[in-house]
Amino acid sequence: MTRSRVLIVLALIGALLLGLFAAYRVALQRLEAGLREALGPRATVGAIEVGWTGLRVRELHVAAAPGWPADEELHAGLVTVRPDLASAFSGAWRVQRIVVEDARIVLLRTRDGRLRVLPSMLETPARAAAPTASAAPPAPAVLIDHIVLRGVQVDLFDASLGLPRPHRIRLADLNATLDTLALPGLDQAIDIDLSATLKGPAHDGQVALRGQLTPATREAELAADFTAIDMRALQPYLLKVNDGGIRQGRLDLRLTASVHGQRLKAPGRMVLTGLELADGSGLLGRLGSLSRQAAVAALRNQGRITLDFTLQGRLDDPAFSINDSLAQRFATGVAEAVGVSLGGVVEGVGNVIKGLFGR
Repeated sequence: MTRSRVLIVLALIGALLLGLFAAYRVALQRLEAGLREALGPRATVGAIEVGWTGLRVRELHVAAAPGWPADEELHAGLVTVRPDLASAFSGAWRVQRIVVEDARIVLLRTRDGRLRVLPSMLETPARAAAPTASAAPPAPAVLIDHIVLRGVQVDLFDASLGLPRPHRIRLADLNATLDTLALPGLDQAIDIDLSATLKGPAHDGQVALRGQLTPATREAELAADFTAIDMRALQPYLLKVNDGGIRQGRLDLRLTASVHGQRLKAPGRMVLTGLELADGSGLLGRLGSLSRQAAVAALRNQGRITLDFTLQGRLDDPAFSINDSLAQRFATGVAEAVGVSLGGVVEGVGNVIKGLFGR
């Protein structure tokens, strides 16, 4: 090959590399602009660094709207985004991987049981219709292949329990992978693999969740494990307010949940260790002081009690409440475990039975 041909080939290679670099820079600039738009007006960013593998977002803060149980919806020390750069020139974004580190996420379960996650980013605000106003453009489609959470703190505030204030559940050192998120519709199955520490008043326990969930349809196949949980952290889910309270105890729970066609079926097993109950006026209170003492004595002598249960019902049925079902099954199981007939306890008080079972 002559020298002139070599120079021509080198020039073509150089031009190709420059073109690829220019396209890469344009794609990252479009990604940065799209990211800022997706974060919404309440988000502030310390810095966005553009690198060869994608973007690094430092000190991301998403302020909460009025009525949120905390000042922020999200704070993340570092978010790394690795895009599929070819998608920058198509109609839909595709992101290969997002890694979130040193973060705190605040979730809210509303009074009607709806879980709200990052509403400023994932919920479209309602707009009043106006004859002269043009329709707002739809949110751009985004497919995220993998999301990785490392050492994240999650605060869940549950307002569905009928308490004066939302009940707070704290998860620390949460590590998770979420595969296949289709935004904004969330209409594809998300693979979930999660582990975390559930903080308790006296000691901490461990939580693991694995399976698939499709948020748009609520179809699900999930397996959950709770190990050595301080029962006071979950007390509102296990006892009604008028059933007194839990002085101490440890809970191990394994649950497999399937949701198909809005119908939930979730068989599970609870193992209670070292349980001590306070007096109350609910079901356990109606067992009488002798039966309550027998229950506590049995638990202290045997050390543990096992409750098998199944939560089932239609999620779109307003009369169905997972919270109520679990609390009723817990109280009933404690009664049965010490040989007390539930039918005998409530015999002659039919109205009370209706109240106990939420009918």
